[in-house]
Amino acid sequence: MPIPTDHSKLVRKSAKESAFSQLLQWIIDGTLRPGEKLNDKELAEALGVSRTPIRESLQLLEAQGFVEMYPGKSTQVTRVEEESMKDILPPLAALQALAAELAVPHLTDEATLLLELTNEQLAEAVRSKNYFGALKIDEEFHQIIVDTANNPYLLKMIPSLQSHVRRLFFHSSLVLTEKTIEEHAAIIKHLKDRDATGAAASMRKNWLRSIEEFRSLKSL
Repeated sequence: MPIPTDHSKLVRKSAKESAFSQLLQWIIDGTLRPGEKLNDKELAEALGVSRTPIRESLQLLEAQGFVEMYPGKSTQVTRVEEESMKDILPPLAALQALAAELAVPHLTDEATLLLELTNEQLAEAVRSKNYFGALKIDEEFHQIIVDTANNPYLLKMIPSLQSHVRRLFFHSSLVLTEKTIEEHAAIIKHLKDRDATGAAASMRKNWLRSIEEFRSLKSL
């Protein structure tokens, strides 16, 4: 099982959280391939931790649908079901739209500036064809809004769905375009105008458009 070595070792204080984040990242970007069997001993050695936080992380990943565990046999990365895009995006779009609506009364100048700067970074990544980097920046953009909404349930529910979407984007060759940048700008404008309804509608449109793009890609 090839495991990258060019990563920072985990801090023991937060070994489980750090291990979970790293393993999830490797699953999303395909470093750990769909269907690949995982060896907790190898992963522990690679990340510089004991096997306990690795096992705990794998249990969390199984609960979120990223690995399958067969007691006494093996643990492996789940397959990518591209058709699940149409099932995952609508609930994520609804939650993200709600986050945009709830963010309006909590919006600060600092958050607005951060959104604008992040969208500029996204534009640079898209125009330089750094598509995977663009996906990560896009996630950062939306996370700013979720954080601003300040709703603990959204903070817990959205990340898992969003990780599945990012994985689907990567494996289905979907890329972010100038259209995404424009939609983000519209979301920012609605937020600045304190237009909760408009912000929610623009956010929902931003996410659901990906379903049509996916269908178009598969029909080529």
